[in-house]
Amino acid sequence: MKFLSGIVVCGFVAWTFFAGTLRAQDSAAPSLRSDGNTRVSIHGIDIFPVAGKPFSGSDSIDWTRTLEDGSIVATHQDAKLARDGQGRIYRENVTRFAANSNKKSRVKEIVITDPVVHSRTACVMAARQCNVTDYYARTLPARRRMGSFDNGKRNLAREDLGSDAIDGVNVVGTRETLTINAGVEGNSQPLSITKEFWYSPDLEVNLSVTRKDPREGTLVIHVVDLSRSDPDPALFQIPANFHVDDHRRAAKSEN
Repeated sequence: MKFLSGIVVCGFVAWTFFAGTLRAQDSAAPSLRSDGNTRVSIHGIDIFPVAGKPFSGSDSIDWTRTLEDGSIVATHQDAKLARDGQGRIYRENVTRFAANSNKKSRVKEIVITDPVVHSRTACVMAARQCNVTDYYARTLPARRRMGSFDNGKRNLAREDLGSDAIDGVNVVGTRETLTINAGVEGNSQPLSITKEFWYSPDLEVNLSVTRKDPREGTLVIHVVDLSRSDPDPALFQIPANFHVDDHRRAAKSEN
């Protein structure tokens, strides 16, 4: 049985540190120009380029965090995704919004990966710019064995949750609990992180993932509006009137 876990696979929060985002009004205080702010992006379910198993739908992602004062921050986002019969994958990078608002996600970027011609095309919507780079499909990562690892600093437990169905597709469930000993990551007490996967053997993809991490809050991802029909081929085409820069090795050798 294949269950996908890990930072990218289960759709966790990726933290990227950057400088220079805070512009201070006082030029005499240059130390205020950079505050070490944090930018957060959330990746949905991981999709591998499997041929002959098309589907489409949307990542419905809810992220809930409890702050130090006990208040709760809840955000939501929806991003379209698809895989066609050739194994080509379409994804969207979208904006988040307050879960209790009536807003909708705005598409910031679309990414198309093609295992046949080995290309990855990322198009920034605001700039109307696409960059094409080389792409080679990743192999499915091996599932970590249960028990302690990292010289006994971490321990993984796994529980079978049985079978169910999501939008008429059979799924099997697994819950993983990762325990990190005190002091390993600067934590004064042991940390427990739980991840619950509902995996479709037919599509070879997780259709529901729940991750609970005391450092990051609770992340719940569901694939909604699921269709097993082959997606519209137009979805995998570069948008009209976008500038394209081809950075693939083959393209460079021709220039």
